[in-house]
Order: sequence, then C-alpha cells, then structure tokens
Amino acid sequence: VDLSMVPASGARGRILARDLDAYIASGGKLTSASNDSAHVASSYAATDEVEEIRVIGVRRVIARKMSESKRNIPHFTYVDEIDVTAFAARRQHLTPTKSDGQPKLTFLPLLITALAKTLRSFPQCNATYDAEREVVMRHKALHVGIATQTGDGLKVPVIRQAQSKDVWTLANDIRELSELARNGKASKAQLTGSSITITSLGALGGIVTTPVINAPEVGIIGINKAVDRPVVKNGVIVVRRMMNLSVSFDHRFVDGYDAADMVQYIKGLIEHPATMFMP
Repeated sequence: VDLSMVPASGARGRILARDLDAYIASGGKLTSASNDSAHVASSYAATDEVEEIRVIGVRRVIARKMSESKRNIPHFTYVDEIDVTAFAARRQHLTPTKSDGQPKLTFLPLLITALAKTLRSFPQCNATYDAEREVVMRHKALHVGIATQTGDGLKVPVIRQAQSKDVWTLANDIRELSELARNGKASKAQLTGSSITITSLGALGGIVTTPVINAPEVGIIGINKAVDRPVVKNGVIVVRRMMNLSVSFDHRFVDGYDAADMVQYIKGLIEHPATMFMP
C-alpha cells in the first residue's frame, strides 16, 4: 500500500489504523485527494505554536553590524562574468606542488593573489572609513577578511599582509583561521582589522549576490558558483567554466566607474592567470 495515497485523519497528518482499513475497504478508491471531510489528508496540522529565539551573543553583534552597514553606507553592487577555465587549469597545475600537511588548493588563495595585485592600482578600494574623524584610510597592505559561516553565525577572520604570501601560505591561513572561527577559538585580534572582505557561498554561490559591506571597510567581494556553460569564443560555441563576481562598494568613496575598472582588472588576471605571478 502506498501510504501517500491513504487519507489521514490523525493529528499532524498521522495515518491511523482506521484510515488504512477504510482505504483497503474502498479498493483504493478513497485517496488523499478525496473531498471526504472525515478523511482530509494534510502534511501539516493547524497550530498556533510559536518558537521564540532570543537574539544574543554573536548573532546580536552580527544583526547590529548589518543594520548599521545598510543604514549608514550607500551600497552599490557591480557584477561581471569571468571565464575561469584557465584559472581552474592553473589550480590543477599547482596542485602537485603541494607539500605534506598543506591543505587542498581552492580558488580562494589564487583569487586573493589576484586581488593583491589588483589593489595596487586601486588603493581606494582597499580602504576603511573612520566616521568619527571623517577620514578614509587607504591601506598599503592587504588585510583580507574571509567571511566564514559558523554555528554562531557569520564571522570574518582576517589574513594579514596577504600581499606578501604565496598561494600555499594563504591556503594554510584560510584553513587555520576558518577552523578557529568555527570552533569559537578565534581571538578578537584575528576577527578584526580587515581592509576588504571576500565572501563566498561555495557550491551554493548562485548567479548573483549583493554582499553587505563589512564596516568600516568600503568594499566587499562576493564569489558566485563556477559552472560549465556554452559561450561564444572566436565565433564558435564552446563549453567554458564561467563564474560571476559580485562586488559591493561604499558609493561615498568609490565611484561606479572605479569599481567596474577594478573588476575588469582582476578579470584580466583571472582569465590570464600567468600574469598574476608577474612582477
């Protein structure tokens, strides 16, 4: 007997013995789609139950920071698609150089490497804003925040001096800091002081995001899911690995043109990854 076809009369859609007897007696003609008021099946019973969850601790801090960011910062988002086929091949090429104990090389360390080179030409994007003094501070160093989902909510551990580190060191830092954040062992110093943040939903990255700026930074970069898609290249339809990059900036200090120009610069590095490692 397919129980999904049996009309249920019990609480919360539970099938009782009498329901099964009635279904068998009808020869299977009485189904959950029947309008018999005594046998109306429902997966959800009517209820007035409400669960209250206090917003405390880390979740309260996150809620306040997100509210302040959206209230005080005039966000704008710019999105472009990037062909990451060669980028993925570069990652595969570097994988055999991994030493014992080093983590798997993902896109993220390579993206940070490309970002570090890009921000040399766009210092206004690697900046924080001191609202009390009304001063924008452009950082020479790249202190990149890595948005990390934890059981306590979103935390942003910081890789300091990322511009001076190779991809394997970055990969190791990402692993160690993410684990500390997820285990609730990251210190305040490890969770503050970023100059720009990268956020990614990994395999759930979707097509486009509109990331919220992690104040006092003026920008955030959102990585979307990389997928194989048919694209036109040199007049021919080919399958390429494509990924959208979503960036949000504080429009008070970063103009739309500058944000678009920055994304085009990093797009060029990602689509031609050998140039990432040139002086």
